[in-house]
Amino acid sequence: MKKVIITGSIVILLGLLICLGPQFLFKVCGPMGEGVSHCHWSAQAEIGLGLLVAALGGCMLVFTDQKTHLGLLVGIFLASIIALAVPHFLIGGCSNMTMKCHRVAFPALTVESVLLLVFSAIMITVIAMQKPKT
Repeated sequence: MKKVIITGSIVILLGLLICLGPQFLFKVCGPMGEGVSHCHWSAQAEIGLGLLVAALGGCMLVFTDQKTHLGLLVGIFLASIIALAVPHFLIGGCSNMTMKCHRVAFPALTVESVLLLVFSAIMITVIAMQKPKT
């Protein structure tokens, strides 16, 4: 039970960092000229992805079945891939590489997403190798 609480708490923490990081900790660029920059929309997408990951981590605390945890971890793994792709491939950021989004926010999101990706992959492997409880 203690392992489940630790795993769920780590997932919730990383999800909240992905969600709130670009808004409060390492802010992306603000409005520029006539419109809103691409990095603003990347940060908006990360809010949704971070909340999804945090919600899946919360479900890990509520549901105790091993197969359910495996399914939740697969969802977390896939969400972390999307969270990694948003600032780099899907939406992107400002065209100027010296802006805050490229110097601070996107590297921090990359680290958080990779940590979540690796953590969920390890946990998927650990749970898949365990013998099912009868």
